[in-house]
Amino acid sequence: MKLLGRLIPVLAILLLNAPAAGAQPADYDVFVPIAKYMSMGDVDAISAWYAKNLDIVVLSKGGNSSRNQAKRILKNFFDSYTPRSFKINYTAGRANMKYALGTLNAGGENFLVTIFVSSKGDTYTIQQMKIERVR
Repeated sequence: MKLLGRLIPVLAILLLNAPAAGAQPADYDVFVPIAKYMSMGDVDAISAWYAKNLDIVVLSKGGNSSRNQAKRILKNFFDSYTPRSFKINYTAGRANMKYALGTLNAGGENFLVTIFVSSKGDTYTIQQMKIERVR
């Protein structure tokens, strides 16, 4: 009984100070992996970040789409414009919503990419993606 009385406070301290399972570090930048997958043209990896329904506009075409539709739209774009590089130029946001502006070099052209993500707990999903030709 004495041993149990000593263990309970120790276990309580350990449990209260333990990080949540799967929690992202405080300095985690959701756009680092997304930028990596964009530069590689990895549609499967990018679409894993998609919300069930999202707004995707590529070269003025698109709109509200399912995850699978958005995946096909991005795949068609990458089939026509092979990605060479992607760089995040600017990020901003609040507690549960962040956005990034980036430049995609693909198919010998430059594109402006806007990505909005939302978070619930430690899970991020892409809610909106827009790819426009830089003029």
